[in-house]
Amino acid sequence: MIFTTKAEYGVRLMVRLGEMPGDEPVSLKTVAETERLPLAYLERIVALLRRAGLVESTRGAHGGYRLARPAEEIRMDEVIVALEGAVAPMSCFVDDREGDRVLCSHLEDDGTGCATKLLWTRVQGGVFHALQRTTLSELVRFQRPGEDGRPGRAAAIDVTTTAAGSLA
Repeated sequence: MIFTTKAEYGVRLMVRLGEMPGDEPVSLKTVAETERLPLAYLERIVALLRRAGLVESTRGAHGGYRLARPAEEIRMDEVIVALEGAVAPMSCFVDDREGDRVLCSHLEDDGTGCATKLLWTRVQGGVFHALQRTTLSELVRFQRPGEDGRPGRAAAIDVTTTAAGSLA
């Protein structure tokens, strides 16, 4: 599954905001310069995050953006859905939220769908579950250098353990 740059840049923006102490707002210009991202694109991304209630803005000379909730309470499924919409492994994969089932757009859905439905349902479920389990605070901790000065050294162990555990 390939997410767009909207998801990548949006997650990077959220991590930057999560690194800020307290309620200190950050200007998008600062984030764009620090992360080497296009400011105009970040403005469109932050509008989606605001609409989803994940960030809030402050106007004025010392204004900017900050998280609407603590980083521990923000799950990455919320962020990705706000930016990408439905999480789907294939373009033919339609998530029917009303009926809580997955539809295949290749065939009339008579309850069976196409032969690959089981595979794509599992892929989508695995990806979505990983996003639900991951909080913004975990990504912020991973970003910080460990005792040896390398980024996220301690968190990397958790990632490996979690990934191996989820394959069982």
